[in-house]
Amino acid sequence: MAKESAKDRVRKFLLANVGRIVTGEEISAAAGIIEWARRLRELRDEEGWPIHSHNDDASLKPGEYRLVTPPSMRKDVAFERAISRTLRSQVLDRNGFTCQMCGLTPGEVDPGTGRKVHMHIGHIVDKSLGGKDELSNLRALCSSCNEGAKNVTQQKPSTIWLLSQVRRAGIDEQRAVYGWLATKFGDG
Repeated sequence: MAKESAKDRVRKFLLANVGRIVTGEEISAAAGIIEWARRLRELRDEEGWPIHSHNDDASLKPGEYRLVTPPSMRKDVAFERAISRTLRSQVLDRNGFTCQMCGLTPGEVDPGTGRKVHMHIGHIVDKSLGGKDELSNLRALCSSCNEGAKNVTQQKPSTIWLLSQVRRAGIDEQRAVYGWLATKFGDG
């Protein structure tokens, strides 16, 4: 008899709690693993489960989730995890192992979560909107940015736009940017 997977345990837990707010701790306990958030994203993104978080529903706090309705058993879109190790390496190398939204790198502590940063590969144009698994449509993202980015983020800003924003900022903000860049690139 096959052993029940962590995703199956999360699936079973959510189905037993449809409509109820559940916490990440409860999901983790049900899954029996630390990486429960990945299983939750797979259910939402790959299987189309209507799982809301604070990004979808203002009444939910960070770390709270709700399976709004039982999921449809119909599969409209089939997703596969087709990003090869080679392509993943190319994206991480091109992006300097740096989150393209917040600038954090692996091993740093995410100020929002207090956890060490882990890198993911995210789509610029989401697969559900027709984006492809190709180098030009992929970017490095930390866990926090990847989870919050789904279907809403734009392409990374151009160098000219970014410089124009820094030039428009006040001197204190410019110094903060300079300090961050000096620290990041070892000149500070």
